[in-house]
Amino acid sequence: MDGWTIGVIGGSGLYAIDALDEAEWIPVESPWGVASDSLLIGRINGVRFVFLPRHGRGHRLAPGEIDYRANLDVLKRAGCTDVVAVCAVGSLNEPLSPGTFVVVDQFVDRTVARAGSFFGSGLVAHVSLADPVCSRLSGLVADAAESAGARVARGGTYLAIEGPQFSTRAESRLYRGWGCDVIGMTGMPEARLAREAELPYALVAMITDFDCWRESDDAVELPAILAQLEHNADTARRMIVALAHALPARRLASPIDRALDGAIITAPEARDPNRVAMLDAICPRLLAGSR
Repeated sequence: MDGWTIGVIGGSGLYAIDALDEAEWIPVESPWGVASDSLLIGRINGVRFVFLPRHGRGHRLAPGEIDYRANLDVLKRAGCTDVVAVCAVGSLNEPLSPGTFVVVDQFVDRTVARAGSFFGSGLVAHVSLADPVCSRLSGLVADAAESAGARVARGGTYLAIEGPQFSTRAESRLYRGWGCDVIGMTGMPEARLAREAELPYALVAMITDFDCWRESDDAVELPAILAQLEHNADTARRMIVALAHALPARRLASPIDRALDGAIITAPEARDPNRVAMLDAICPRLLAGSR
């Protein structure tokens, strides 16, 4: 495989990509559940893009109601080689002011009520998540964001909370003490599942506000966030176009393309045929003959 198909998961404020040529919304079914929306598939500068609005068009889904497994599964079924995720976040770090695009490189996961793996009873696997994003893709996206006029921070730790409420001041201060840089509600288990799906993943966290840790600030309120979201989304669209023009003509293989090598521990004769069947798009090369 030497061509790019870039999956783009759009967060709050980013529900479509107008620059796509020959764009068409296509529904894709998943054995894991119902994806957030149909897929918007088209091309920019000859590069194939597959766009999925994480919350659905019109922002129908709360963070805890998103079927993250279905979303990653349909992107894999659509032929995506890599995934760029975009999301809105609050800042836990004074220098990271609203409007900054943080290209995340680490996560702390505080979500508690979401299915976080494609694997489980009947087929157990353990992938490495020490470095949860793709450094190559993250670098390309950071360059594209700068080309689009964004103020970019390369690297940062994303604190994922369950939501849908924003943090208490005590929580916000605690997370700052942990060394986290931004806080959001959708980065996990999305990044975990992308790794299990052997999809190189980059996350662009668009800061809309300082969280609520600053004594001088009012509490986080949605109207102020929405105003910053609109500006951030315009820049994100330009970033995607810049990425399409900057991608190398040939996609070299990534180690993440084979992240499941050696990760499946369940013996072939002990594997649950139903779970194997559900993984037909996620890891077909490893499960051939397991049914």
